Amino acid sequence: MTEDAACAVAHGEVPVDAGDRALVAVFASPVAEHLLRYGRDLGFRVSLVEPDPERAAAAGGDAVTEVPELGPGADVVVTDHHREELGPVLQDVLKRDVRWIGVMGNPRHEGPHVAALRELGVPDAEIARVHRPIGLNIGSRTPPEIAIATLAGLLADRNGKPGGFEF
Repeated sequence: MTEDAACAVAHGEVPVDAGDRALVAVFASPVAEHLLRYGRDLGFRVSLVEPDPERAAAAGGDAVTEVPELGPGADVVVTDHHREELGPVLQDVLKRDVRWIGVMGNPRHEGPHVAALRELGVPDAEIARVHRPIGLNIGSRTPPEIAIATLAGLLADRNGKPGGFEF
């Protein structure tokens, strides 16, 4: 009997090339903590952007205070839409050639990132690159659930599968 290649992958017998996948969580939060932990397990190069130096220091080794150089393999997830640094950080991210940008939030309301970016003079076409909501619509309520839904949605999107972000 011929062994299915997918079975060998599932059993850890075949290394999976993650390619140039990077996951950047913006703002230290419980969701960011889980995104980084699970993202690392999925083969992403992970980092945390936390503009507040005190929060960055408290977050530990993955934290940087400025948006790093990012390439087309990077997915950026903003985990707190109430921070005053939201507009400037997103404006900086939008200047980079990243694969995907998303902001957590309720899909029934326009995100505060829209007004924050407009105040900074960011064109609507650039603002439209920011996805909201993020993650698969699975009824997530806790930080680990939100992180799993977000990562599952990113994987579906990367793989061109219908899981996606539709609500």
